Amino acid sequence: MSAITQIPQLLVYGIVSGSILALGGIGVSLTYSILGFSNFAHGDIMALGAYIGLGLLGLFTAVGLADTPLGPLSFGPGFILAMVLAAGLTAAAMIIIDRLLFRKLRHAGPIILMMASIGLALGLRNVIQFFWGPQPHYYIARIQVAVPIPGIDARIKSDEVFIIVLAIVLVAGVHAFLRYTKMGKAMRAMADNAALARVTGINTDRVIAWTWVIGGGLAAVAGILAGVENKFITPQLGWQMLLSIFAGVILGGIGNPYGAIIGCVIIGISEEVSTAFISTGYKPAVAFVIMILMLLVRPTGILGRKA
Repeated sequence: MSAITQIPQLLVYGIVSGSILALGGIGVSLTYSILGFSNFAHGDIMALGAYIGLGLLGLFTAVGLADTPLGPLSFGPGFILAMVLAAGLTAAAMIIIDRLLFRKLRHAGPIILMMASIGLALGLRNVIQFFWGPQPHYYIARIQVAVPIPGIDARIKSDEVFIIVLAIVLVAGVHAFLRYTKMGKAMRAMADNAALARVTGINTDRVIAWTWVIGGGLAAVAGILAGVENKFITPQLGWQMLLSIFAGVILGGIGNPYGAIIGCVIIGISEEVSTAFISTGYKPAVAFVIMILMLLVRPTGILGRKA
C-alpha cells in the first residue's frame, strides 16, 4: 500500500487521536489563562483518571455488575458509570491538590507553580506505579471489527465513533458553560484580568475551583478514552501525550480553550498522517517541530490568547 492510499485511514486515526488530545488541551489552556502557569502535571492527571476508572471498572466487575456491551460498542453501562465517577473523583482530587499545594504557592509566581507541577507529575506517576505496577493494564479485551466509511477508502470502529461523538458533546458542553453561565462568564473575566475580576466582586476562589473541576474531569475522560483506543494504559500514558497536548495548545493559542481544541485536532491528524512517510516513533518529533515553527512564525497561535 502506497503512502498516498494510506492517508484516508490515517486521517480517521488522526481525528480520533485529536479528539482525545483536545479534551486534555482544554484543561491545560484553562489553567494557563486563569491561574497563569503551565501545568506540566496535566498528562499525569489524565493517567490518574484512567487508573481510577480502571479500578472502578474492576470493582463493578467483582461485585457482578452486568456489563453487556451496548450495541456495537465493546463496553457496557458499567464502563460508562466508571468513566463518569472517575471524572468526578479526579476533579475532586485536583481541588484537594490545589488547596494543599498550588494555593500556597500562588504568591510565588508562575515559575514556582510550574516547578511544583513538575514535582506533582512525578509524584502522581509514582503513586500510580506503586498501586498498579509498571506493567500495562488492559481496558477493553473485546476485539472489534472496523466497518467501511461510505465515500472514502477508510474504516472505523464503533468505539472510535463513540470517542469522536463524546468529545464533540463535551466540547459543546464546555462552550455552553463558558458562554452562557454566570460562572463561565466569571472564568472568562478572570482570564482577561484577574485583578479587575477580584475588584468587581467575582469569587476568584470559586472560579479556580471550577477550573480544576473542568480540567480534571476532562483529563480523566481523555485518559480513559486513550485507554479504550489503545486497549491498554501504563503509568507513562500522560507523559507520552503531554508534548502533543502542549503542542496543540500552543498551536491554537495558549490560554484560548477554543484554540486548544483546534490545535490539538491538527496535531493529532499531523502525527498520524506523518506515519505514512516516516516511522511511528517520530510522532512526538512531528508535534515538537510544529510547536517550534508556530512559536517562530506566530507565537500567539492560530486564534491568539484571548478566548
